[in-house]
Amino acid sequence: MQIIPPALERLIADLTRLPGIGRKSATRLALYILRRPAGEARNLANDLLTLHETIRLCRQCCTFSETDPCAICGNPGRNGRLICVVEEPGDQIAIEKTGAFRGVYHILHGVIAPMDGIGPDELKINELRQRVATGRVDEVLIATSSTVPGEATASYLAEILQQTGVRLSRLACGIPMGMDIKYADEHTLAKAISSRQALPDIS
Repeated sequence: MQIIPPALERLIADLTRLPGIGRKSATRLALYILRRPAGEARNLANDLLTLHETIRLCRQCCTFSETDPCAICGNPGRNGRLICVVEEPGDQIAIEKTGAFRGVYHILHGVIAPMDGIGPDELKINELRQRVATGRVDEVLIATSSTVPGEATASYLAEILQQTGVRLSRLACGIPMGMDIKYADEHTLAKAISSRQALPDIS
């Protein structure tokens, strides 16, 4: 006998596809949505639908934005010659909260993880190389997380960008090994940005 109505079961199944949401959490969320007024559920559904209709990738930094270029790339007050490379848009948001960085960004949308089938071609690395190749970039700050995939991605970026002559730097003290950058507090991130160090020449 089916205890859960099919419509509710479908919603639970959809929610379990979200990262970090198991069956119990999905059931709790689905029941919460069901208990709320129908208007709130419609608003949620409409917001989900409009995500793909209104949000696109910025042609310069590859972040999610409703405008192209995004608000940061289109801001003349930002230093366009300093690019901070991060893994995900969440990392960009975390750095912006510190107020310590006044350059622009480049979002990779992931890290190199061969075991998961993710190589350089699956990331926005070619777009970064094209930006640097214009000659309008003085420094690239590599701000990937200090996880094994994050460090591997940083090493790969250093290797391919070193021959361009652009200055390369890496987030320094403040970010513990093994910590995702998006979970660092604002003061820790600000310290890491202000004390960044140049990468050694590996040639």
